[in-house]
Amino acid sequence: MAVTAPRPLPKPRTLTILGSTGSVGRNTLALVRDAGERYRVEALTAHRNVDLLAVQARQVGARLAVIADPTLYGALAEALAGSGTTAAAGPEALIEAAARPAEWVMAAIVGATGLAATLAAVRRGAVIALANKESLVCAGDLMMAEVAACGATLLPVDSEHNAIFQVFDFERRERIRRIILTASGGPFREHGLNAMAVATPAQAVAHPNWSMGAKISVDSATLMNKGLELIEAHQLFGLGGERIDIVIHPQSVVHSMVEYVDGSVLAQLGSPDMRTPIAYTLGWPDRMDAPVPRLDLAALGKLTFEAPDPERFPALDLARQCLDAGGGAPTILNAANEVAVHAFLAGRMGFLDIVAVVEATLARLAAPAPSDLGAVMALDRQARAAAAALVAERAGR
Repeated sequence: MAVTAPRPLPKPRTLTILGSTGSVGRNTLALVRDAGERYRVEALTAHRNVDLLAVQARQVGARLAVIADPTLYGALAEALAGSGTTAAAGPEALIEAAARPAEWVMAAIVGATGLAATLAAVRRGAVIALANKESLVCAGDLMMAEVAACGATLLPVDSEHNAIFQVFDFERRERIRRIILTASGGPFREHGLNAMAVATPAQAVAHPNWSMGAKISVDSATLMNKGLELIEAHQLFGLGGERIDIVIHPQSVVHSMVEYVDGSVLAQLGSPDMRTPIAYTLGWPDRMDAPVPRLDLAALGKLTFEAPDPERFPALDLARQCLDAGGGAPTILNAANEVAVHAFLAGRMGFLDIVAVVEATLARLAAPAPSDLGAVMALDRQARAAAAALVAERAGR
């Protein structure tokens, strides 16, 4: 089951942003503010950044603002006093925000934490701009079944999947031979294993092309991000893993490609700026102006491509193995990776330990297919506990 050609939205559009204080959320709100009366904001949510959430809610006149950490409710309510925006807090309030009547929802909560809220928006048939790839990695079969049953629409925000979406022939899917995901290669593309072994968090988050949060930047450095995108592409476009390839493209200008049976390869190009795919989902099925640098191919001079190195970047093969295995393997992969990345960022283990912990976690756990959201979250918790134990073992050496 995969995404289908989606339906138009009315204007003006009402929207909710799950994860408004992160990079994707901030860029979304900037585009919304520039668009004037074209959008009305129903709800905004954040994890712990009360001050920015309150400023955002006041700027756009949001009806509801939710902080995920329930201990921060008082601070949010005080910051919003007299604004006309209702304050709420806690996991159930996140789900309530997603369930409110907005036609368009930006799902940009990082990690598996965003799964329940994203599903709440899906179940009321909303149009979902999906920036939370973990929802499709850890619960892809469940998510796509709900999308089909509830008449929801998924518009991918990841630059790679957004690129494929723009050149994918949904009406003649059988005419597609394969899709090709591009990867920048991250900050360690030319580093040897010895240099990667001593890499610091500051080096790992220094992405050469994109401005992103710390977790996704580390995922880009290990290429686990591309492994997660491989699984996400399988769910979104309904192609088997053998029909999804990955190529390193250091300039991050060709965002991904679709190859057809006649040999034609259609690609979407643009400057490496997340405002482009966000604007595409905000404006769809029209296109809206976005203040991004215009692509100058003559100034760029050349575009290069190379195969990924499986020895230095084993995360790709590990993700492909999980896709092939199916069941709960992708759920374990995602959960263990989140734990391992956070441990690396906290200085508790080395860069190369990230994928090693993920692989060891997969080896320790059975991976039956989760039957519902409760089973997904139970397996997620089990995988996190196993990964945390492995991190502790390494930290104690």
